Amino acid sequence: MNHREVAEQLVPLLGGKNNVISATHCATRLRLVIDDETQIDKEAIEELDGVKGAFSSSGQFQIIFGTGSVNKVFETFGPLVGANSEDNEPKSMSHSDAAKNKMNPFARFARTLSNIFVPIIPAIVAAGMLMGLLGMMKTYNWVDPQSALYVMLDMFSSAAFIILPILLGFSAAKEFGANGYLGAVIGGIMTHPALLNPWGLSNAAPETLDFFGVGVEMLGYQGTVIPVLLTVYIMSKLEKGLRKIIPNVVDLLLTPFLTVILTGFIALLVVGPLGRVLGNGITWTLDVIYGTAGPIAGLIFGGLYSTIVLTGVHHSFHAIEAELLAKIGGNYLLPIWAMANVAQGGATLAVFFRTKNKKTKEIAIPAAVSAFLGITEPAIFGVNLKYRRPFIAAAIGGGLGGAYVVFTQVMANGIGLTGIPMFAIAQDPINYGIGFLIAVVGAFVATLLLGWKEEAK
Repeated sequence: MNHREVAEQLVPLLGGKNNVISATHCATRLRLVIDDETQIDKEAIEELDGVKGAFSSSGQFQIIFGTGSVNKVFETFGPLVGANSEDNEPKSMSHSDAAKNKMNPFARFARTLSNIFVPIIPAIVAAGMLMGLLGMMKTYNWVDPQSALYVMLDMFSSAAFIILPILLGFSAAKEFGANGYLGAVIGGIMTHPALLNPWGLSNAAPETLDFFGVGVEMLGYQGTVIPVLLTVYIMSKLEKGLRKIIPNVVDLLLTPFLTVILTGFIALLVVGPLGRVLGNGITWTLDVIYGTAGPIAGLIFGGLYSTIVLTGVHHSFHAIEAELLAKIGGNYLLPIWAMANVAQGGATLAVFFRTKNKKTKEIAIPAAVSAFLGITEPAIFGVNLKYRRPFIAAAIGGGLGGAYVVFTQVMANGIGLTGIPMFAIAQDPINYGIGFLIAVVGAFVATLLLGWKEEAK
């Protein structure tokens, strides 16, 4: 593959340089915001050497090249369309802002939540893996739970969830266009040592302060999600409003001072308690569905998840998963999503064995491997959705696997990892592995039974 030639061929097929509003790339795909997508020659793009598929989603036109190739293509492509290949900040606005401008409000909301949570996923994954290690130590009596090693590892594993509001405060403030460090301070206020930590609440009752006749319960927000997101959103509006009316000469002094004071009172008196009620309500509702519908819920969610991915709404699930982790100590949604993802790999594998299309065969194997590792776009858009029936077969496999992991009550210790990597954070690796096989084999067999119509070329 000649990466420079492919990049040069892409520009006219996308409608020219002026039709590309912004450009960036992730681990596997070019992500483009296009002015007029009717000018794109999608079929010609998919025939280019190295292209594994192309699709439009979440306000972006995305071209799949795969790991290692996409960054090399972007080195030439970026400058050709006016994007900076070093910091990926193209043209006159950020790529994220350009993409959001082309989304509907619901998709924009989901993308915002994704942008907040993605940067902190490594911290939660690390904590989840440590929790899994501690669980094995305790189950198999590898280490005395009273030993210094166990106690320190327990501290390491719980830290990310205890300071979650601080991490979220920083990330959310940046996403909302406010000062990230002020967002972290608000998260710090909500986890202050003067507030009783609900993680160790047990039978202890929090103190109640009398604030001008209003009772303020001194209960902290360690491990919560929704209260801090709502509070930091209000903080961002306050900060922006204050900067408009406070003279520049005293802006550095007064704006942070007033922002922290006003937001602090709002957090402890109004938004925090309301956000806690909302978060508890969401968790309770999911628990009722999970406990009542059981495997049926897993069947439905596992079957529908890949369709939800097409809309981009799945980005908003991180907030719900983090709330579950904080409230019940486990994430029962992630194993379901994992079944849907690996099922796409199973369907793609079936296409590889039966298709006679050389281009599809070249794409199918790496796409299937990618799906087994938790990245499904190459499988979904490069193979399964193109032939339609394999996508339906993957939904069947995902539903079967989802039903099994719910039936066996498989949970995860974190968010963000699916497929093979999720074994590291699965609380029940054996049943997770069985569900994995059910989803893959179910999708593989369903694909062969349903069949599909081959392209003429």
